[in-house]
Amino acid sequence: MSPGTGELWSYIEVAAHLGVRPETVKSYRRQGVLPEPDVISVLGRPRWYADTIRAWSARRPRNRDR
Repeated sequence: MSPGTGELWSYIEVAAHLGVRPETVKSYRRQGVLPEPDVISVLGRPRWYADTIRAWSARRPRNRDR
């Protein structure tokens, strides 16, 4: 699959992938932890390609308390 193609994920899908609540993902974005959205919908909602989140998730440090 080439970059810029594939399934787009909202906060809900990103949260499900990470095993957290959508509010947590929104907080990650506000804090600059998440990668920039790949797409902003016509309604102004951020969307990420699944591969973008999978790659970012694989690189992020894990919570030591979990």
